[in-house]
Amino acid sequence: MNTTTLQLDAPGYFARRTWLDWLFAVLAVVGAAVAFSRYGASMDVYEKGILIGAVPAVIGLGWFWPPLRVLMLAVGAASLLAIGLYARVHDAFGADLAAGENVFLLKYFLSSQSAILWMSVLFFMSTVFYWIGYFARERGATAERIGSKLAWAAVTMALIGTLVRWFESHQIAPDIGHIPVSNLYEVFVLFCWLTALFYLYYEDQYRTRALGAFAMLIVSAAVGFLLWYTVVRGAHEIQPLVPALQSWWMKLHVPANFIGYGTFALAAMVAFAYLIKQQAGETRWWRLAPLWLLGVVLCFEPLVFRRSGEGGSAYWMVYFGVSALAVGGILLARRRIAERLPALEVLDDVMYKSIAVGFAFFTIATILGALWAAEAWGGYWSWDPKETWALIVWLNYAAWLHMRLMKGLRGTVAAWWALVGLAVTTFAFLGVNMFLSGLHSYGEL
Repeated sequence: MNTTTLQLDAPGYFARRTWLDWLFAVLAVVGAAVAFSRYGASMDVYEKGILIGAVPAVIGLGWFWPPLRVLMLAVGAASLLAIGLYARVHDAFGADLAAGENVFLLKYFLSSQSAILWMSVLFFMSTVFYWIGYFARERGATAERIGSKLAWAAVTMALIGTLVRWFESHQIAPDIGHIPVSNLYEVFVLFCWLTALFYLYYEDQYRTRALGAFAMLIVSAAVGFLLWYTVVRGAHEIQPLVPALQSWWMKLHVPANFIGYGTFALAAMVAFAYLIKQQAGETRWWRLAPLWLLGVVLCFEPLVFRRSGEGGSAYWMVYFGVSALAVGGILLARRRIAERLPALEVLDDVMYKSIAVGFAFFTIATILGALWAAEAWGGYWSWDPKETWALIVWLNYAAWLHMRLMKGLRGTVAAWWALVGLAVTTFAFLGVNMFLSGLHSYGEL
């Protein structure tokens, strides 16, 4: 009786909102109104619809997870500062980007390339501090807290770099500007901050930072590729879109797709942590297969790109050495690592939730991709290599979730399956671009 009365008397959703919630909502509405008034004439009907739909989405996210409000406001303020600094000198198309590079804040912090380089450094530093947390004994929690703050700073710089790059692209020429999710360089930045942000959400919800070392390991691996791709291929240069990508569908399809990729990668690293904890006391080397599997995944990348003939062999050999040391270190310290990891039930739950979120968004991305293909190529499905491997990824995780929900799949088998899923997803993401060709060959290596 008392429980029922308490439930009936509980305040509604909007009644629970604080003045900070409503202030954030007002700022979101005002920001959208300013954007609409200044740039509405340059938007088509679809872009106007996306802007209007983004307002309740942003407010809902800020209310759902308050740390996002601070992130959005910080990113927005820094991006507007960068735009204001660029706008001080004009050329024929708008802001003079070359002159802007002479401004201290732009050159070293707020230009897109500077911000993304800061993102890379901060993610590496975050990874190091998270791993220090396993071995620092009484100061382990402090090291993990620093690692978490560095991860937040890296996400912030990644988003600043992305938004400023979007602005920069519009200042080069009238037909160049586009949302920066169109090539491998840009989507690797997207992958890094999305994966890290989803991890930080689970870190907050489960009140544990012990998984940060594993989550940041996959992010740092992506950053390693991004740096090579920048130096060897000059991929950071903003290029015009090919005709097939000049579509508003890209603004929806690609982010949804990479929420899937990011959460699938996060689930795989949590699965790896699960197996480490489960086999911490194992002394038979052949039973420590998960560690060897991670070694193969980490070492595969440098060996493949070393033979690509594009230079950077010394870089990939250093990458290989660091990967081998990381795997060997985890192998030797598995007992200490396992002691700090959360309970197996928590690891299993994070793995499941990551895959569930990723599958939902990957399904949405696949549907949006089919609609985009119908508009661009005249058919919803053409069995292009990228489409085929996207279907394989979808079927893999559909089967995983089916076995989880219908058959109660848990534990070792689920963790192994999630690790195999990472290999399948990686090939769909990168392998198709490296070894196959087709309609989606926009980011060849």
